[in-house]
Amino acid sequence: MSVALRYHPAPSPEDRTHIVAITALRRVFDAWRLTGADAARLVGVSDRTWSRMKAEAWSGTLSDDGLTRASALIGLYKALHLYFTDDLADRWVRLPNRGPLFGGETPAAHMARGGLPAILATRDYVDALRGGM
Repeated sequence: MSVALRYHPAPSPEDRTHIVAITALRRVFDAWRLTGADAARLVGVSDRTWSRMKAEAWSGTLSDDGLTRASALIGLYKALHLYFTDDLADRWVRLPNRGPLFGGETPAAHMARGGLPAILATRDYVDALRGGM
């Protein structure tokens, strides 16, 4: 009995970047306990595309916008964990916030509604908190 071996080339560095970004986003969104719809809006993709990404059944690549969103969201996750306890850091995006940026809505809702500019502003906001500004 012969066994046919299949050659699976290693992903390119660009492909690896996308794989790592999506894997990290899945972990961040799981920690934040976001719905699939909220996660999709934050990544800037359809619910169906996010479902495929989450199931590792997506063969596409993130756009420049998607990579920028991923970078900002992963950085936000890290900044929250540097500033707050782990429990509060993971709940923070789902808590109503009276800060001037959020006007009483949750940071997750603010970022989902406002897209990339709101994600970057939220990241800057947390970075400013950490820096004492």
